[in-house]
Amino acid sequence: MPLQNRVDPYSNLCRTEFRGQLMGNRGLLHNERQEIIRPWQLKRWIICVLDFKGRQRNVMTKGRYTELFFTDEATALSAGHRPCAECQRDKLSLFKKYWTAANGISIKSLTEMDDYLHEERINPVKQEIILRELPDGVFIEYKGEPYLVLNKFIHRWTFEGYKQQIELMPSEVVKVLTPMSIVRSIREGYLPSN
Repeated sequence: MPLQNRVDPYSNLCRTEFRGQLMGNRGLLHNERQEIIRPWQLKRWIICVLDFKGRQRNVMTKGRYTELFFTDEATALSAGHRPCAECQRDKLSLFKKYWTAANGISIKSLTEMDDYLHEERINPVKQEIILRELPDGVFIEYKGEPYLVLNKFIHRWTFEGYKQQIELMPSEVVKVLTPMSIVRSIREGYLPSN
């Protein structure tokens, strides 16, 4: 049975055989039987690359952080994660630049950003916004399913990849899944990789 360490755009930890393009963590979430016992341990939710300096790990090792997997960066951002300071230093630098500018917040440390993002995660507000006001790379909910906004279409998300493509009226009001500080960062110019 697959481990419960794949993350969907809602930030849920799920079981699926599809690994995804990126890894990340939220601290130690599993017990010695590789069962998830909490949704997060730390406020520092990061996105990591799968390969970095040849490091290899056994997934869900007892007493070590829980490796999480994301379909892509847009999924990880929607779940409330940010780029890692070690393996994605350049991405983090760009993210921080756009995040601070877009949100009008001057931060002295990543801890301040993590605190802000964590507040959005534990008190999620699915804002309703007119579709044309959303940038590419943001997730919305449409008919109870997560969809990615991209190239004037919405694309239905699955762990296997994006499936159904739909064109909505630009004036349609939709529920936004991606945390609003990240939506503003993407609107400011941060481009999630696919």
